Amino acid sequence: MLDVTPKLITERKALKANPSKTCQPVGAMYAALGVHNCMPHSHGSQGCCSYHRTFLTRHFKDPAIASTSAFSEGACVFGGGSNLRTAAKNIFDIYDAEIIAVHTTCLSETIGDDIPSIINSIAIPEGKYMVHANTPSYVGSHITGFANMVTGFIKYLAESTGKPNGKMCVIPGFVNPGDMREMKRLLKLMSVDFTMLPDTTGVVDAPMTGKYEMFPKGGTLIEDIKALGDAQKTLAIGSFASDAGANQLEKSFKIPYKTLMMPIGVGSTDDFIMELSKFSKEQVPYEIEEERGQLVDIMVDSHPYYDGKKVAIFGDPDVVIALTKFVLELGMVPKYVMTGTPGKAFETEVNALFEEFGVEGCISKQASDLMELHQWIKNDGVDLLMGGTHGKYIARAEDIPFVRAGFPILDRYVHSYMPLVGYRGAMRLLELILGALMDRQDRDCAETDFELVM
Repeated sequence: MLDVTPKLITERKALKANPSKTCQPVGAMYAALGVHNCMPHSHGSQGCCSYHRTFLTRHFKDPAIASTSAFSEGACVFGGGSNLRTAAKNIFDIYDAEIIAVHTTCLSETIGDDIPSIINSIAIPEGKYMVHANTPSYVGSHITGFANMVTGFIKYLAESTGKPNGKMCVIPGFVNPGDMREMKRLLKLMSVDFTMLPDTTGVVDAPMTGKYEMFPKGGTLIEDIKALGDAQKTLAIGSFASDAGANQLEKSFKIPYKTLMMPIGVGSTDDFIMELSKFSKEQVPYEIEEERGQLVDIMVDSHPYYDGKKVAIFGDPDVVIALTKFVLELGMVPKYVMTGTPGKAFETEVNALFEEFGVEGCISKQASDLMELHQWIKNDGVDLLMGGTHGKYIARAEDIPFVRAGFPILDRYVHSYMPLVGYRGAMRLLELILGALMDRQDRDCAETDFELVM
């Protein structure tokens, strides 16, 4: 067996070059945008908030609103309590937000601001709310921040009347609104009464109406979050982004939960649909069976183009794990699988997939970076690269077909409206894979024909 492990004298530990992740507040801000009439608030410097808003806006091509405590030198020395109190008053008075979701930055975390105490000292108007999550950027990634913010909403708002309401709480993970819409469509087809937290549909994919609305119509309603304490079950989609919130509901209200792999591909979507069927006690409708059959038909028809092809996958852990399973279902070989988000569970889950599908010589790594991935590819190349925008530099340098999937995608449009989850999402993903591979094949044939003519 060929050993493709990079031959480094020492492993880089002090430096990450293009680490395939961003900081916690980006994920916290995105989670807060998924709550109706919510103002995400960055407790730190103005530059941090500007960067996080820009990052999300470039991916979704829709404005990501947020406010900031705008730390100055004085706040850095004496703490940001005064800034947060002033900010809260301005947000409620001027923007009429229903809820403020405070997330911390490195600066406020380092100086040690006690956010709960500061919030308790604020005169919050009747019928308004403030929640918070600690999101230091030097720990975890944007996925960690997303999970912490979702947990913060549950901690502050969820209540129990002692009477179960028969609803399912669905924590969809860090995915695009197009994925959330597809999950909601399948939930409705399966007759599941649910609350999705967060829900960014109708927020970062809001329609053009000709009139700017700071708070679009979408997002999870506060009354629905409060009622989560009476939910019958929680479905956590992706362990990295969704486990923490589901665990909080179980700990606070003894609500059982099930963690599923992101429903990308055949097997993972089957698991998702079966879990919904068990909950609703309804048969799977023909509409869903038909979609599954269409996906399998496409896989059978097109398998000569992708079978046995080697692929490198990088990005957010929950999405990457699910993508890895899907390419294995296709008969491809996930040669390199990496995430910038730390967590040993990533390697455990990916390695279990390697073993389940009987592939050897593949590498999985957490808390890695694109520089290391590039080095692996230089040592032993692949036929396809899958991940966010920053992989294009590797694809160009090594002349590899590239499929943009996951987060962030900064240099393309429409992607956030189109799902990767469900059978429909898998059909779209397969189209992207086949398009990239067949374009490369067509180009190679054209070059060969040209050489023969010459």
